[in-house]
Amino acid sequence: MKQSSMKWVVLIFALSALLMLGACKKKAAPPPPPPPPPPPAPTASISVAPATIQAGQSGTLTWQTSNATDVSIDGVGAVQPNGSQSVSPTDSTTYHLTAKGAGGTQEATARLTVTQPPPPPPPPTPTVTDEDLFSQNIKDVYFDYDKSDIRGDQQSSVQADSQFLAQHTNINITIEGHCDERGSTDYNLALGDQRASAVKSALVAAGVNASRIKTISYGKEKPFCSESNEACWQQNRRGHFVYQK
Repeated sequence: MKQSSMKWVVLIFALSALLMLGACKKKAAPPPPPPPPPPPAPTASISVAPATIQAGQSGTLTWQTSNATDVSIDGVGAVQPNGSQSVSPTDSTTYHLTAKGAGGTQEATARLTVTQPPPPPPPPTPTVTDEDLFSQNIKDVYFDYDKSDIRGDQQSSVQADSQFLAQHTNINITIEGHCDERGSTDYNLALGDQRASAVKSALVAAGVNASRIKTISYGKEKPFCSESNEACWQQNRRGHFVYQK
């Protein structure tokens, strides 16, 4: 009986020692938690439509970003993360977008080309009509008092008139005979007729076809100048050329 009791005592003692050793041993520390994932990097894109404009016209910038807290465009300034804006630069411009966030920085660009409008077309060249040429080149023939023969100083005018008419065969004319205020109406009508006929004859002699020339006398009825002096009378004594329309 004593021996059996001793075995129980030894066994109990051994179990107690094991329990004490287990209680004294330190617990193992738990493993550290995994590090948090890095914040996502920003994304950014920008475009402009149309890509080419003429000076004075406008284009539309459109941009999109993600994971960004600070978005700006050079020449525009700070903008919303996503949006659009009309732009009208005077010269070609590259728009540079910068998107910043916790995950870094992303950039994007868009190019807007500005062309100069073509120069305006030159003004149309005014059309010079035969009637314009006629009024610019034909000169009246002047006469002495009570005379119907062509003076020597008027021969150059007749020659220039005949040359112009020879170069413009499609132009027909009427020669009006005019007189100053002195003398009767009938006398001046006859004198005016003689003066118109004298100019016609000179042109025909210079080579102008007679069928292109009509004559009429107005005598003193349609004066070019109404003053009663020699300078005025001289203006009224003429063979006056009229373009036939």
